[in-house]
Amino acid sequence: MKRHYGRKLISCVAVAAGLSMVAVSTEAYAATLRLAWSQDATGLDPHKQTAFSSIRLLELIYEPLVRLDSNLQIVPAIAESWQFSPDGKELTFKLNPNAKFQNGAAVTSADVKASFQRILDQATGAAARANFLSIASIDTPDATTVVFHLSQPDVPILTSMTSLNAAIVPASEITAGSIGTKAIGSGPFKLDNWVPNSKEVLSANKAWAGGTVGVDGIDVSVLPDETAILASLRTGQIDFALLNDPLVATLVPKEPKLQLTRTPVLSYNVLQLNPSRKPMDQLAVRQAISCAIDRQDVLDTAALGEGKVTGPLTMPLYQTDPSQLFCYKRDVEKAKKLMADAGFANGFTATVIAATGEPPTATAEAQVIQSQLAEIGIKLDIKVMELNVYVDAWLKGNFDMAVALNGGSADPYSMYNRYWTKAGNLQKVANYIDDTLDGQMQKGRVETDPAKRKVIFADFEKHMAEVSPWIWLYTSYGYTAEQKNVQGFVPTPTGSLFGLSKVSIK
Repeated sequence: MKRHYGRKLISCVAVAAGLSMVAVSTEAYAATLRLAWSQDATGLDPHKQTAFSSIRLLELIYEPLVRLDSNLQIVPAIAESWQFSPDGKELTFKLNPNAKFQNGAAVTSADVKASFQRILDQATGAAARANFLSIASIDTPDATTVVFHLSQPDVPILTSMTSLNAAIVPASEITAGSIGTKAIGSGPFKLDNWVPNSKEVLSANKAWAGGTVGVDGIDVSVLPDETAILASLRTGQIDFALLNDPLVATLVPKEPKLQLTRTPVLSYNVLQLNPSRKPMDQLAVRQAISCAIDRQDVLDTAALGEGKVTGPLTMPLYQTDPSQLFCYKRDVEKAKKLMADAGFANGFTATVIAATGEPPTATAEAQVIQSQLAEIGIKLDIKVMELNVYVDAWLKGNFDMAVALNGGSADPYSMYNRYWTKAGNLQKVANYIDDTLDGQMQKGRVETDPAKRKVIFADFEKHMAEVSPWIWLYTSYGYTAEQKNVQGFVPTPTGSLFGLSKVSIK
């Protein structure tokens, strides 16, 4: 991979007799960041992507109206300001007049309107569609003003708009049908070249309204083996790496030339059951599975204890003590009784799917769970799939059980409504809903009092654990490793790599 440098000559001395030049001091500044990660993007359409590997790439290219900072506060992106009406049924944005797409066109209110119309169109298959169903209409009084008219007050909609899945794309590209075939956003980097499962070449967007990008570009290498990534860091072949495997990440601090950034994240490791399939359609069977799993053992064995056992809510503001939730203390005898009550005293056979590399602990988690469920008679067959095959099966709900790593959010409604409301666009993935869950989500959506919202979602979390459509396991950490001359990267609890926009190499 080619390495680019800019050189600064501080002083030189002319030796008259020999007419030679002697450099007294030279400082070299690398202009291109060499980055490596183990999983490549599965597609370029920001509205459809659910894989973390896709999101990590596309959030460098596309921008939403607003974003979350490292403290989970909403800050400007394409929009420079926003305001709710007193009744909560209008949300008005003022766009940054300097915002431009990477094709040179200004980002206008027409692009915002077209983007959200595309997200709301069921035919698009947008991942976050359910977050925006309160949008009744969109007005564009001028090129830099967008007014969202809502059918009801929608407290979490602003948080939902911070997601890459709510990125603003050019209206012209929507009309041309080219979204997903090329990547044209307004973010800090442009995608110059993509060789799937091999490399990406990005260059700095000199016209980025968010400020000056700290490097001239990023050369990304896809190295499926994270031990190979660590070896490349050791030898100085790469500058920065995204690591997912705690087994590798915990080795980084032992390297004198490297530094590890370790940040608690909102995403969660989970065993997803499919309650539309027998015998997971029976509450007692799902509860038995929950009671039979030792979550701490899964965490300790698969991830070296790098994380903490969690309930459904992982955001600090709403988190509760998991020990207060149904069967979070392993109880094999109770699990066996529940199985017998459901008519499965002798157990049953099921298949669990897991993806290669996302997370890298998935197979190990499946193996620990396989061993634990064997104690109550459940024979679990493990099917490991390539990530793109796994994502396709997952989106179709084509599994008995699935080991998954799912994204988090700063707000419970934004995090879960696509799964646990009757209108949720990922209901096919969840395959479970009841009136209680749907009602709690709707109450939390319109309630403006923070204390009352906390009570609503505490009840939601308790009910979710009791009905056990999924078995929440643990939250872990986001890891990046970099050479010590890489400076300025700020991680976030969402796992975003957007902070690369401000990185410099000294």
